[in-house]
Amino acid sequence: MPVITLKVERFSKFIGKPLTVEDLVKWLPWIGFDIEETSKDYVKVEYNPNRIDFCSYAGVARALKGFLELETGLPEYSAEEPKITLTIDKAVADVRPYMLAAVVRNIKLDEDAVAELMEMQEDLHWGVGRDRRKASIGIHNIDAVTPPFLYTAVEPPSVKFVPLGKTEEMTLKEILERHEKGIAYKHLLNWAPRYPLLVDRDGKVLSMPPIINGELTRVDENTRNLFLDVTGPSYDAVEKSLKVLATSLADMGATIEKVYVKYPDCTMISPNLEPEKARLRLSYANRMLGLKVSADEAVKYLRKCRLDAKTIEKDVLEVSVPPYRIDVLHEIDLVEEVAIGYGYYNLKPTVPAAVTVGEKHPVNKTADLVRQIMSGLGFLEVMNFTLTNERIHYELMRITPKNPVKLANPVSAEYTIMRQMLLPGLMKNLAENKHESFPQRLFEVSDIAKINKRLETMCERRLHLAAVTSHSTANFTEIKSVCEALLMNLGIKNWHVKEAKHPSFLSGRTATIQVRDKPVGFLGEIHPQVLNNFELENPTAAFEIDLEQLMTRETSK
Repeated sequence: MPVITLKVERFSKFIGKPLTVEDLVKWLPWIGFDIEETSKDYVKVEYNPNRIDFCSYAGVARALKGFLELETGLPEYSAEEPKITLTIDKAVADVRPYMLAAVVRNIKLDEDAVAELMEMQEDLHWGVGRDRRKASIGIHNIDAVTPPFLYTAVEPPSVKFVPLGKTEEMTLKEILERHEKGIAYKHLLNWAPRYPLLVDRDGKVLSMPPIINGELTRVDENTRNLFLDVTGPSYDAVEKSLKVLATSLADMGATIEKVYVKYPDCTMISPNLEPEKARLRLSYANRMLGLKVSADEAVKYLRKCRLDAKTIEKDVLEVSVPPYRIDVLHEIDLVEEVAIGYGYYNLKPTVPAAVTVGEKHPVNKTADLVRQIMSGLGFLEVMNFTLTNERIHYELMRITPKNPVKLANPVSAEYTIMRQMLLPGLMKNLAENKHESFPQRLFEVSDIAKINKRLETMCERRLHLAAVTSHSTANFTEIKSVCEALLMNLGIKNWHVKEAKHPSFLSGRTATIQVRDKPVGFLGEIHPQVLNNFELENPTAAFEIDLEQLMTRETSK
């Protein structure tokens, strides 16, 4: 967990009023900090990595000022129009393709501020950049170089410069072999034929992303103007890192200036410091918190957390989220902000009105019954991850992506989205078990994720069942008979199949499963191209059913 040490005298200047160690120990835990250590003049606190904006004094002060109602509502950030251009050479496309930048003017630095700046950089490298793999940050004294700047890639032995902390020039290859940072992070570059480099108009080197900055642009107490660059293979991580860093420096009293960023196919302006918009249902928030908060009260509590909100429907608030709050991903995150603004210490524990005995949720009961039936029909249960990737889920299945639920900060390229159906996972299981004997009959009962039709930025989980049968004579008739046996044992009566088309199935041998004339699933023979994509030789038939929708249709009148 990341830790920040708050020196009370310095931190009080960010708050705008004198504070004591006792004040910080009293209030910081209520906005998400754990007290690690205290002394007469500082407090060392630990914070959750999702609140990476807490990596600076300015970030902590923003939140605490709101909570103490010294300054509430959405912080407004403005940036001056761009005067400097950063050109992205197409040569970096296969190494670290993205870079965004900002200029910081008139910042006042002392020894403590410089140390804090470096700590912020490393915390962002770890928290957002995944130890520089997804994003890395360069902070430079812009007065030591001459714009415009060029982000390019060069042959490792072709360029020399003095890396930060050294006195002799080194080639890029030598930096990876001899410099301590090069040795630590060489795995990020040593596979590439050319290494990325950031240079100015005269060819002077600012940095070798993501390894080391140049000694030429070292930042110290006398530096007044900065050039920020963030580069990496993940545009999302690059943009988020720059937003957190730029807003923190703005709150330290600096002026932010935008930069023209010229890619080979487009030109953009960075950073974008506009607030994001999200929606919060009051009924949902009250249900989660056990409260009866009105719209006006919810707005007040959100403003204490440095957000802003307005009513756009009877039960819905539109919430403005500041650019540094990169942790707000879901409606439940806004519910948490309401709870913080309300005050966790104001929540009163209650005893249940009635003594009850817990039992399984109806959905779980249905899932258990389905597992028993499918096992009795000769199918083997598998359990796959709810996370997958676009290639397996869409490309191999011949499906056009439609509103995929993407991970904001995926750990690897293997898991980038939440699945919208179970069948691709079962096809992957078959592909991984080709060495086993056939026939193979597999099923899975588990959750999928879909975008909520009312709140398009939110997703909901639903219980599905999918099954595959793969052998030399697998066909539509077999899988239909399995589906029929399943529905009969579940007591479903008013159902039938209707001919349909599905990109993953063979035309003319595909149908939807209808209950009370409403589709609840599909079945058929897998398309030959899909079989080829998964390198399967045997014919395969399959079905998938939305169990929650199935039971709802059956019980509805």
